Amino acid sequence: QVQLVESGGGLVQPGGSLRLSCAASGRIFSIYSMGWYRQAPGKQRELVATINSGSNTNIADSVKGRFTISRDNAKNTVYLQMNSLKPEDTAVYYCYTDHRANLYSDREAVWGQGTQVTVSS
Repeated sequence: QVQLVESGGGLVQPGGSLRLSCAASGRIFSIYSMGWYRQAPGKQRELVATINSGSNTNIADSVKGRFTISRDNAKNTVYLQMNSLKPEDTAVYYCYTDHRANLYSDREAVWGQGTQVTVSS
């Protein structure tokens, strides 16, 4: 069973920075991708950023140029560096991993519990 542990959320002023981390643990054979979704109050869930096994990244237009996703393969950890934060970035951020538990397992996704990011003066 893969588990995700998220950290780094909190309250920050506009223009500030936060760094989210998400560590995956448990039975993992291979990880196809890891990334982040977010959901703001009254809005649909939005894919923020992904990074795959080849370290290719996909960044949402709404955060491009401000957010950076990276990955530490040895630790099965994904990071989201958030700079120049805006009030509209306020949301619950959810980490996910797209992986196989072993060679014969189906591909599956596991989601974190979410971490609150609040951008306010």
